[in-house]
Amino acid sequence: MPLTVHVFPARTDNYAFLARDEATGTVAAIDTPDAQVILDAIAALGWGRLDRVLNTHWHGDHTEGNARLQAETGCDIHGPEEVRRVAPLDQVVEEGDVVMIGGTALHVTATPGHTLGHVVFRSVTDGIAFTGDTLFPLGCGRLFEGTPEQMWDSLCRLLAWPDDTVLYGAHEYTAANARFLLSVDDRAETRAHAAAIFAARERGEPTVPTTLGLERRLNPFLTAGNAPEFARRRAAKDSFSG
Repeated sequence: MPLTVHVFPARTDNYAFLARDEATGTVAAIDTPDAQVILDAIAALGWGRLDRVLNTHWHGDHTEGNARLQAETGCDIHGPEEVRRVAPLDQVVEEGDVVMIGGTALHVTATPGHTLGHVVFRSVTDGIAFTGDTLFPLGCGRLFEGTPEQMWDSLCRLLAWPDDTVLYGAHEYTAANARFLLSVDDRAETRAHAAAIFAARERGEPTVPTTLGLERRLNPFLTAGNAPEFARRRAAKDSFSG
């Protein structure tokens, strides 16, 4: 049976994700930007439990809820070693590991760049991935710890996946990303997609998730082609004010 994913806003521009294995009822939270918001969502969905937390990296807007969620639900917490800097962590995950949500296997891919220990979680069976702050619709994470070469290599690892992979990035940055995209790519498809993004945000609609196929065609960081061009585009985005 499939993995059901519920997406909901948290903090200023984060998304929180709850994933439920339909065969067993097991529930996981992917990142914990706000414990109360997550607990409220579990109650509203009627899921009645939280078994596991999966952290993609150590930043506070992804780990802040760990301690309270564990205290109130008894959930266990899996993530990269770097999470221990700021929050409880029960099981360290690394490249090639598999974390189970009931009967659903989530494969761990190391994606250093935004932070050195960043990971993403992917269900091959369901064709979905939780990309944290590595990849967003039309964007990618800032390089707070890693190098452009590391981040480009990480993005190339995601590009090896099928185009129909559904990507759950952890922030609503898409309108700003679209404005930058229009500054470097004026194809008709790009303009049309950007207009759809702006309209969706005007209506208050989320732009997460996206698909790898769409990002492969339009995301300026995935179309860079090589590490030097990626570095140039990332630097340009960092200073972009459009």
